[in-house]
Amino acid sequence: METTRKIFPELFFVGGNDRRLALFESNFPIPRGVSYNSYLLMDEKTVLLDTADAALGARYFDNVEQVLNGRPLDYLVIHHMEPDHAALVSELLRRHPGVKIIGNKKTFTLLEQFYGLAPDGSAIVVGEGDTISFGKHSLTFYMAPMVHWPEAMVSYDPVSKALFSADAFGTFGALDGAVFADEVGFDAHWLEDARRYYTNICGKYGAQVQALLKKAAALDIALICPLHGPVWRRKLDYFIGLYDKWSTYTPEDREVAVFYGSMYNNTLNAVEVLCAMLVEKGVRVKAYDVASVHVSELVSEAFRVSHLVLAAPTYNNGLYPQMASLLHDMKALNIQKRTVAVIENGSWAPQAGKLMTEALAGMKEMTVLPERVTIKSALKSAQRAELQAMADAIAASIQS
Repeated sequence: METTRKIFPELFFVGGNDRRLALFESNFPIPRGVSYNSYLLMDEKTVLLDTADAALGARYFDNVEQVLNGRPLDYLVIHHMEPDHAALVSELLRRHPGVKIIGNKKTFTLLEQFYGLAPDGSAIVVGEGDTISFGKHSLTFYMAPMVHWPEAMVSYDPVSKALFSADAFGTFGALDGAVFADEVGFDAHWLEDARRYYTNICGKYGAQVQALLKKAAALDIALICPLHGPVWRRKLDYFIGLYDKWSTYTPEDREVAVFYGSMYNNTLNAVEVLCAMLVEKGVRVKAYDVASVHVSELVSEAFRVSHLVLAAPTYNNGLYPQMASLLHDMKALNIQKRTVAVIENGSWAPQAGKLMTEALAGMKEMTVLPERVTIKSALKSAQRAELQAMADAIAASIQS
């Protein structure tokens, strides 16, 4: 049976959810699933805005046909060619062979690469600022390269004031009957997934997201329709403000995230002592085991907080592997403007501190505190003063 929702009188949500997928892009855990959003405009012309992942299958077309109610489909707009939004294009063309496809030049290059489709006669190529009218409503197209693929674009309808934002403003998580952000208790249940989605999917491309935000600032937007997660019709400034922070690498909270690896709980012992010292000084702190917490969650926390502590042992004369993996992702996702303290452990040839500091040097505007703590096998009582000096330095930095 169909599951559709009306967004405004002429626009319908025809997407769906994947609750079985364990790893988004075969990489990021999504315990709450994910939605694949698609929208159908019923104007003088009918316009489908993106398709969906193959996982939706026949249910997706049930939604589309129920809304069309016997009318032909005139246009398909492809904002983003990633297969989780374009996998059903071939089947759509089989069902609606007369449909015209709207995309930019790079859209059609990827359409041919992925699916062998070269719809020359039915292709409408749009560029920056081009407008197409469908009756009462029209769409103006704006290119959004590398948010987060090179062909990505968004579109804006001045009548409904809707921004169709492609992967921008997306969120992990399946939609439980709700479609709008104000229906889901966003801060309590969705904010962490929204942050983790942005930081891991778009985090590398802060400059490109800023360019898109500048284009959006010139538009009178009352509705944001992304390709994942809820639609925004209220408090748009709040979510746009988060995107502005994330894309400028500005911390949300002046807090500490401690990322540690510990083989025999000796490095963990130092972390726990430091955490207690920080809390006593009024600093909020959370500790994460890099061996058991997925790196996408660690990256999300690194975006959220202002201060980091990295604590790890030397391993095979190098760095503890999961810490090395985290630092690799932090650099790849362009994390910057953080203050970092370093704790290392090594029984005979400590290398972890040097290697972590070298990795941080490859990131932009990272301040490494000089109060490094070196543990030889196990923490000694005499080292309490060193940990206290580190806690004092972190607290002073946060409270300054």
